[in-house]
Amino acid sequence: MTRETKETQITIELNLDDQFESQIDTGIGFLDHMLTLFAKHGRFGLKVQATGDLNVDPHHTTEDVGITLGECFREALGNKVGIERYGSALVPMDETLGRIVVDLSGRPYLVFKAELENPRLGTFETETVEDFFQGFAFTALMNLHAEILYGRNTHHKIECLFKALGRAMRAAVTINPAIQGVNSTKGVI
Repeated sequence: MTRETKETQITIELNLDDQFESQIDTGIGFLDHMLTLFAKHGRFGLKVQATGDLNVDPHHTTEDVGITLGECFREALGNKVGIERYGSALVPMDETLGRIVVDLSGRPYLVFKAELENPRLGTFETETVEDFFQGFAFTALMNLHAEILYGRNTHHKIECLFKALGRAMRAAVTINPAIQGVNSTKGVI
């Protein structure tokens, strides 16, 4: 998928079934690190090439990468026949414990409960983590609940959320042969 605006140019390749080595370049080192962790723990093949108005700040690039990644998942899942639909993960990172719960319901919603005390990690503005998750959830048309249960280190908090997101998405997109049609009494998700 490609997304081009006056602020960003983003191309993402996502493979749900082939975990090839990630190639990620957003111009934001910390975001590259988080996306690499997401792909590794979700066992996804992921390539991200992004350029943006980083001379302004990292907000537009971070948010638009989340939007484009959500579009990739929505497209890759198609009619969602046979997928588990739900996924969750608890991930520890030293003193921190994070939780992600997802529902690929077709109804976008984000609950984000994470106090990120350090406003900046390198050039990355930590308040943009929520913007990334918002863009991802709304374009993937999913419920996404992200929560830091406890912790101290801002890097660890964000890292456990991205690892947990990968693991929860892996569970949700997994095809279960016992599921006939879509995993909903409505017959569509």
